[in-house]
Amino acid sequence: MTKEHTQKKLIDRFGRQVEYVRLSVTDRCDLRCFYCMPKSHKEFQAPAHWLDTGEIERVIRAFTTLGTRRVRITGGEPLTRHDLTGLVQRLAALPMLEDLSLSTNAIRLEKFATPLRQAGIQRINVSLDTLDAVKFKQITQGKLDKVIRGLMAAKEAGFQPIKINMVVMQGINDHEVLEMVDFCAEHGFTLRFIETMPMGETGRNAQNHYISLHRIKARLARRYTLIPDIMPGGGPARYVRITGTDTKIGFITPISQHFCDTCNRVRLSVDGTLYMCLGQNHRFALRPLLRQGISDEALQQAITQAIDLKPERHEFTEKPSQVVRFMSMTGG
Repeated sequence: MTKEHTQKKLIDRFGRQVEYVRLSVTDRCDLRCFYCMPKSHKEFQAPAHWLDTGEIERVIRAFTTLGTRRVRITGGEPLTRHDLTGLVQRLAALPMLEDLSLSTNAIRLEKFATPLRQAGIQRINVSLDTLDAVKFKQITQGKLDKVIRGLMAAKEAGFQPIKINMVVMQGINDHEVLEMVDFCAEHGFTLRFIETMPMGETGRNAQNHYISLHRIKARLARRYTLIPDIMPGGGPARYVRITGTDTKIGFITPISQHFCDTCNRVRLSVDGTLYMCLGQNHRFALRPLLRQGISDEALQQAITQAIDLKPERHEFTEKPSQVVRFMSMTGG
């Protein structure tokens, strides 16, 4: 790595270094979580509009040249993309990329855990909101047993850490938080609780079940002794550890205690649009530039220009109806 490369940084207008890209490789999903995507939704990007593997590699290489060191592959559900393993291999080979991870619902993970590990994925996050098969079907329209088999395959493949992401919803699954802690402790998983966000119509409907994670943390503290802790990674979770164990619990609180002042990430959608914030509409289209034959240097300049659009903070509380796109359109 040259001195020039080590010195380059993407700094936004508010002094935050952008060193983390969440890369959506598809807007399609094999589940229909009610707070994310309606069952009737069929307005997906045509595959011809997706960035291909070469275009994705060019964009991520440009980001790494500018100082980005972390990439998380997301969707929709990334395992529905047929060329995912080859893409992972190409990204893992980028010399300045230090951390390549993946978020998944684990429905297809039993089949892909070992190939993805061998291709270069280092860490995985799995969305799992309940351990009740009936309730899982109600929330996602899917089958819980596939997720559990996927998780066990990931554990067998040697992923470390494996993080479980649980969106906590009052009256739906908030009574299951202690059970989920026990499940993660048993299997050596890290558990992360997430507050609902008003992303699109489905997300706004889910706000009827919003519960502050401060209440969940207080509930946990009545059963466990919790001490502050940290975990490597580029995300916004604030962690604690259960005293006397290795079990770590993270809290992602975009509503009750936003973390905008330390936001270090942007999202690249499957169609090549850079989104600067989940709760705002600032965006920058890279696909037209790529298909017009933009040079590597000009691509870096375009990314730098895009970062200047990053807003100071989201406005989920003040303007909950502002963002009409679903989470799957932005990238998880």
